[in-house]
Amino acid sequence: MFIKNNKIAGVLVSLSLLIGAPLYAETPEEKGYNIFKEAENRDEGFVDNEAEMLMILMNKQEATSEREMSVKGLEGKGEEGDMSLMVFLSPRDQKGTALLTHQHKDRDDDQWLYLPALKRVKKIASSKKSGPFMGSEFSFEDIGGQSIEDYTYKYLRDENYEGQDCFVVESYPVDKNSGYTRVVSWVDKEHYRTLKAEFYDRKKSHLKTLTASGFKQYEGKFWRPSEMLMVNHQTGRSTVLKQNNIKFKTGLSESDFNKNSLKRAR
Repeated sequence: MFIKNNKIAGVLVSLSLLIGAPLYAETPEEKGYNIFKEAENRDEGFVDNEAEMLMILMNKQEATSEREMSVKGLEGKGEEGDMSLMVFLSPRDQKGTALLTHQHKDRDDDQWLYLPALKRVKKIASSKKSGPFMGSEFSFEDIGGQSIEDYTYKYLRDENYEGQDCFVVESYPVDKNSGYTRVVSWVDKEHYRTLKAEFYDRKKSHLKTLTASGFKQYEGKFWRPSEMLMVNHQTGRSTVLKQNNIKFKTGLSESDFNKNSLKRAR
């Protein structure tokens, strides 16, 4: 119940101090959920955004290859989640390849991949979303993003990471087809940004670690990292995503995120 009367609220707080107990003690599960809910709330209102992205793939011998992409996003409304469109601009043999994602709060997300060589739109089956996206260490599941409803949560502890006070929260995928059994995230207390995340596979082994850095604030509210590094501890490979020229409220609409937009994306 939301208390609007400040006098009543003040009396209740005073009573709680007198008896030496808080009004309400969160369980670790409730606290974990509330941390991610606050992070979600702070990102509300971005409307839409666009960015340029560079993907750098590195193998165990540290040889690299690069891919350029454009990325667009549209904020969801009501029960529908966000939409995103990622289009490859280079190398030449992958130019025009595009991934469209529709997040949903009440069911599995939808993803479609357009392969220009085949001139075909392919829907990604839920059972395949744990697979690698275009040979990178990011899976389709990772690229698709995260809705708060996709996981259950548990607060573990407070911890300092890279000089910043963080909440450490464990998340458990709801989707039985997820490639992960759990994800451990470091969320900074000041801005509620995920600075680091450890992913554990279906065998409960530490599979990958994601670190985000170079955060910048846009529109006086929205924080975005300039670099995301995903390291696969089991293969020794890694992938860096660098994004720049991020713009918000560019006038995108739902028509920019339907299956037809995949074929005309360049």
